[in-house]
Amino acid sequence: MYKVKAYSAASSTSPMASTTIPRRDPTENDVQIEILFCGICHSDLHQVRNEWSGFMPTVYPCVPGHEIVGRVKKVGSAVKKFKAGDLAAVGCMVDSDGTCPECKAGLEMFCPNVTFTYNLPDKHQGGVTFGGYSESIVVDQRFVLRVPTNLNLAAAAPLLCAGITTYSPMRHWGVTKGKKVGVVGLGGLGHMGVKFADKLGAHVVVFTTSPGKKEDALRLGADEVVISKNASEMQKHAGSFDFILDAVSADHDIMTYMNLLRRDGSLVLVGAPEKPLPVSAFGLIMGRHSLSGSAIGGIPETQEMLDFCGQHNITCDVEVIPIQKVNEAYERLLKSDVKYRFSIDMASLGTE
Repeated sequence: MYKVKAYSAASSTSPMASTTIPRRDPTENDVQIEILFCGICHSDLHQVRNEWSGFMPTVYPCVPGHEIVGRVKKVGSAVKKFKAGDLAAVGCMVDSDGTCPECKAGLEMFCPNVTFTYNLPDKHQGGVTFGGYSESIVVDQRFVLRVPTNLNLAAAAPLLCAGITTYSPMRHWGVTKGKKVGVVGLGGLGHMGVKFADKLGAHVVVFTTSPGKKEDALRLGADEVVISKNASEMQKHAGSFDFILDAVSADHDIMTYMNLLRRDGSLVLVGAPEKPLPVSAFGLIMGRHSLSGSAIGGIPETQEMLDFCGQHNITCDVEVIPIQKVNEAYERLLKSDVKYRFSIDMASLGTE
């Protein structure tokens, strides 16, 4: 075991603060990674403030961070895919049972015994797992990913959550050339949805309540931008979409978007509104429409996504900050005051 610098929350009302945490010495199957950048996900904020207490109560101290990019420092004797000096990444998971049908299908996120990167029981050290707001991390090689060397590392970090969360449903529901795809909400998730849909060859329409976002949506790869408050603009697209990605976490009327689907079209939720959303049965029945949800992706698909990003030079639009500004970043996140993700330069921990 060794100690590393980190940032943690001591309670649901405490600011994030400097601390030290233990990491295990690498076993034969482990990869030790020096963390270079870690993205800030909105779920980090929820977890730190124990806002998911009914689903996953937070254990303190809590070290968040599951959008990790770094450099391999050491590998165990059984590790074949990585060597010291390689670029590597870790996403939302660090372990699973490896034997269940979900794991065998490469869908580890649905494993009943999945271990998330932070705030779930740590079978190696006891307590709970600690995430990427730290100097280094030790992870089983099965959950370590290769990072294309042509990508900007700070901008690649959020791909490990925002990237795979939007890429996975597009692959699963068959977004390809010639499809008409809608993206609802142009935030951390939505902006990645636009980039992926564009490079997959779809005709991309962004729905936003903010007219000021039109120029940015077009820059990111949208073909059209619809102001969703404008009923006549919405009506022009009725019954025409093959697929709509809903990336909004605030309360909103999803039936407005269900009515835009063509026959057999699908609307997929990746945002997570706090309250249940009303759904009209006829909005599903008439047109054989589907309403679904999607959560991150398995390890094989996450690697596929990173490789796709390398081929098309796709990264997130980020604002790079030092770790000392993480509390300020959380407050700004609540106001949607970032385009479009924060990425922490973990070298700043060395100044503590």
